[in-house]
Amino acid sequence: MVKRFHRKLKRPMIVIQPGEYYVTNKDEIIATVLGSCVSVCLKDERNGVGGMNHFMLPGDFSQEDVFTSQSARYGMYAMELIMGDLIKLGGDRQQLTAKVFGAAHVLDSVAQSQTSVPEANLKFVKAFLSMEGIKVLKSDVGGIYGRKVLYLPKSGKVFVKKLKPEAAPDLAAMESRYQKSLRREVKSEDLTLF
Repeated sequence: MVKRFHRKLKRPMIVIQPGEYYVTNKDEIIATVLGSCVSVCLKDERNGVGGMNHFMLPGDFSQEDVFTSQSARYGMYAMELIMGDLIKLGGDRQQLTAKVFGAAHVLDSVAQSQTSVPEANLKFVKAFLSMEGIKVLKSDVGGIYGRKVLYLPKSGKVFVKKLKPEAAPDLAAMESRYQKSLRREVKSEDLTLF
């Protein structure tokens, strides 16, 4: 996580990386760059809190095993962390709404199959938000181009910029390294969800 100041929007900006999240009740910007990964922007309008996460599932799963899949646990963990911190800041779980971004085919743009990383990420997010009863207000997902996302939790505004094709190799390399590290973790850990 890196803190900066956004000169055009004249407010602090927190840049999150894969595997990170940030929640706030201040007039700040949360920013990230996405390829295959997904970011969920959550907001409790009534209580004035919001946040964003950035995660990738290291493999595929079926909707039936959302709570038991070794790979889905990364998404589950990312969602539970952000929701828990929003509640600690005064948010109400029943009031949360979502905006979803990412899941581009930057790692496997030729083979856009149902078992691809972006499809698994998107399938997980849809299943999780549906099970939690969290309404998705907006989304910008899929395609072959990465995205730069700026989220202003106080107002709920989101700015999305599609990245030029020239950025794809760098983004794909970064996400490939992140995906490999997640797969190593899945193989090396013994975890039981209950």
